Amino acid sequence: MSTGTSTFVIRWINFLTMILAIAVICFGVWMSTHHDECRKSLTLPVMGLGALILIISLIGFLGALKNITVLLWMYLIMLFLVLVAILVFTVLAFIVTNNGSGHHVSGQRYKEYQLQDYHSWFLVQLNNTKNWRRLKSCLVKSKNCDDLPKKYKTLKEYKSANLNPIEAGCCRPPSECGYPPKNASYYDLSFHPLSSNRDCKLYKNARSSKCYNCDSCKQVFQFRS
Repeated sequence: MSTGTSTFVIRWINFLTMILAIAVICFGVWMSTHHDECRKSLTLPVMGLGALILIISLIGFLGALKNITVLLWMYLIMLFLVLVAILVFTVLAFIVTNNGSGHHVSGQRYKEYQLQDYHSWFLVQLNNTKNWRRLKSCLVKSKNCDDLPKKYKTLKEYKSANLNPIEAGCCRPPSECGYPPKNASYYDLSFHPLSSNRDCKLYKNARSSKCYNCDSCKQVFQFRS
């Protein structure tokens, strides 16, 4: 591929990514106008990502348009650093969460998780009250738990369902508690829990409570806090 063809490709690729970056920044601005704490908490990360893409794309576009070697080298170095950062983050995420792969529950198709399986750094982040309050508000607004009765209309369907991590860890008490389910969103809490797991006492049937304060729910989010 000739130099002219290479710069032509770089120019148009970065022109398209600049448009994408501007759209991402506009989306971040739109999110900042909402009073929803869940959306507003994502404003800075979204706008920061958009700004980073825009800067890298602009440097690459100008370098290819004017054939400025210095800008093209800056563009390549910045791309390299971004790729290294992604690689480092991926490795760290694996190190912190590699033990939290979940435990199979006898007679169930889904897995349950235990917070103690995770790295101590991760536990500190989840126990940060501000972090978890923000995540919990997002959970309540997402209505994942509220939609369970619509997905599983009978108790038989619910018991045999392959629940996703949020449904298994945040919408229901751990199986070891022994609470009998009445339907997909309601458990009979009059039974004395069979386990000393503190999640058994934290679970409530109220839609704003569920198991959102449980350790089984916190572990689901891994690095999201």
